[in-house]
Amino acid sequence: MLAELEGLITGLEQLPVASRRLLLKARLLRAWVLIDEGRPAEAEPEAEAVVRALTRTMYVTDVWELELSALVCMGDVLCALGRHEEAETIARGHLPRAEGDLAAGLHVLLLRSLSGQGRHEEALAESGRPCPEPSPADAGAHELATALALHGLGRHDAAREEARRALTACERHLHPRHARVGEIRELLALVAPA
Repeated sequence: MLAELEGLITGLEQLPVASRRLLLKARLLRAWVLIDEGRPAEAEPEAEAVVRALTRTMYVTDVWELELSALVCMGDVLCALGRHEEAETIARGHLPRAEGDLAAGLHVLLLRSLSGQGRHEEALAESGRPCPEPSPADAGAHELATALALHGLGRHDAAREEARRALTACERHLHPRHARVGEIRELLALVAPA
């Protein structure tokens, strides 16, 4: 998929400025793919470049949804690089203006960033707050983040149940080799009864 995206991006770079929004979407998608492939260090400059470009063009056009999507991507990069405090700042700073699946994505980012800092109790409390329905691409993400918080608190039975809910959601919407499915299976192995 990455090779096809590279070709698409090269083609979009040749189009007039009016097509820049498509180019930014393609570059953002490339960053997501790099994260999914376990290459967050390569995704970071791509996500940063998209956020910078959007910041420069916000006065020209309404790009808030694409900007929030880029910020969620940047937060995922930061979590993958172990920079959870920065990811928390992104989530808390932009969650109030988000709606729909973008709010769901920022909410999951907040949960992940808190657990990544060892603040599992806070992550668990946040997981209980009302959250919009996630997009199919984010299936199981909220449940996984909740399961990780429960695991961090040593509540293995509850973590196992939440991880199973996450796996069920993923099986409905995601490919069996999706990175999230692998994370859930690893967690299930950790919390398996002795």
